Amino acid sequence: MTRRLIDFALPASLTGWSAIGDVVMGGISRSRFDHDPAGHASFSGVVSLERNGGFASVRSPLLALGAPGATAYLLEVRGDGQRYKLNLRTDETFDGVSYQAAFVAPPAWTTIRLPLAEFRPGFRGRAVPDAPPLDPARVRQVGLMIADRQAGPFALAIRSFAAA
Repeated sequence: MTRRLIDFALPASLTGWSAIGDVVMGGISRSRFDHDPAGHASFSGVVSLERNGGFASVRSPLLALGAPGATAYLLEVRGDGQRYKLNLRTDETFDGVSYQAAFVAPPAWTTIRLPLAEFRPGFRGRAVPDAPPLDPARVRQVGLMIADRQAGPFALAIRSFAAA
């Protein structure tokens, strides 16, 4: 059974989201996370490798996103063919371990399925092999990221985030 956790058709679904980019490391990448009147969210910007940069991300505020028994997460997206990451956090700290799974967003609307086994724990871009596996009952925050030295403009549209 699929459980929709965030419906980006609603402008209020973007309340409290924040952009976090490579500016924290001296970089100059920039990004936006906006509601599109066509009924979806838009994560867009430009990734620059200059000045030790190379990533852009957005994250939700702390939310009740727990989905006990889930075996996968679903994203309804339309993109630019670049590789993105879905980031999930299970604790309430601003800067703790996040669980990441990569996906490529094609130019037509599609539903991406990310099984729990694909999520890897990390902290500030480094693997955390001794972290416990992702527990879908404890997810409190969701985010999107583009990294991996993909310089240039990017655009990802997202309609929904769900658990299955």
